[in-house]
Amino acid sequence: MKKQLGFTIIEFTIAMAVTIVALAATMLAFRDATQANQNVTQREDIADNMRAGLNLLEQDLIQTGTGIPTGGISIPSNVASGSCTTGYANITRPLLNGSTFFPHCNVTLPAIEPGNALGPLIVSPDATSNFNTDIISLMYLDNSLTLNTYPIYLPAGSGAPGVGGGCAGSISPTGSFAIFDPSCVVSPSPSGATVNAGDLLMFSNANGNTLVEVTSVSWPKVYFGAGDAFGLNQTGLPNGTLINLQSAGTYPPTTVERIALVTYYLDNVSVPGRVELIRRLNFNAGQTVGDTLENLQFTYNFNDGIAVNEVTVPTGYSESQIRSTNVYIGGRSDNVSPQSHKYLRLNFQTQVSLRGMAYYNAYP
Repeated sequence: MKKQLGFTIIEFTIAMAVTIVALAATMLAFRDATQANQNVTQREDIADNMRAGLNLLEQDLIQTGTGIPTGGISIPSNVASGSCTTGYANITRPLLNGSTFFPHCNVTLPAIEPGNALGPLIVSPDATSNFNTDIISLMYLDNSLTLNTYPIYLPAGSGAPGVGGGCAGSISPTGSFAIFDPSCVVSPSPSGATVNAGDLLMFSNANGNTLVEVTSVSWPKVYFGAGDAFGLNQTGLPNGTLINLQSAGTYPPTTVERIALVTYYLDNVSVPGRVELIRRLNFNAGQTVGDTLENLQFTYNFNDGIAVNEVTVPTGYSESQIRSTNVYIGGRSDNVSPQSHKYLRLNFQTQVSLRGMAYYNAYP
């Protein structure tokens, strides 16, 4: 008989062992590659989340102060100057929950208002420390409307498109409403924008400027009723109200512009277990512009070059002297890393120069 050829049990065992080792090495390499890919994907997701919100924040910062009078817009107050000794008015500031006010000493609403530690306390998984985040409020002209094409009232023969070449609009003597002349002010505007409840309108004439909130609209009549969300329609106060723009009981030629007041803060309440970056226009519902974040911090550089990296406005300075804002935003991954078993973290930092809202004389 021919000899039977084959593997011995020892040879077979050795071959199986080599194969198992090779397969194990291959599987480990595949697992490591998969986990590394997951880490890269999660980091990209973190970066995308932060970049989307940061881009919007930068755009708003760049526009800050556009169309805003130097020093800000007058607001209702009991104070004739920057002193708090004679009382103040409460102008409510948008926040995540609860309520607070813009600085009591302010008789104007500045184009930028810091909010150090006014944001929520973010308790992050496996974080080494937790602390209150910041908020920031920004203000600039919203030019999507054409309210300021002509003053509200112009006499006949002035060349306006209204009846007799004038504008027949008017402002209530008590400051509770304004009526626009549809011949001079078109709504919707060419861009399709309309005046809506919750809008902020700045009235300006030779006597100054002031800010009111629209409470209802029956075009061409726009109302500024008491009890608005901001507390701006306090016409009974002695300073900074619509009535203060009168001269001998009448309004000189007065123009109107819509103002956007944008507030950014982190929200850890609306979606349990997640932290979102919110962009809020006036007191309208906030819009989510970033997700799975855990830190938002601002510092400010002032126009004298001495006060830098300030978390708020130092004594002797005003918000109008802020020349640039430093932004720090931090985020984490949705899930823990399969390699480190910890959350992945990433942060962005940037500095945005603001428009010249006030000037500093370096050679007094």
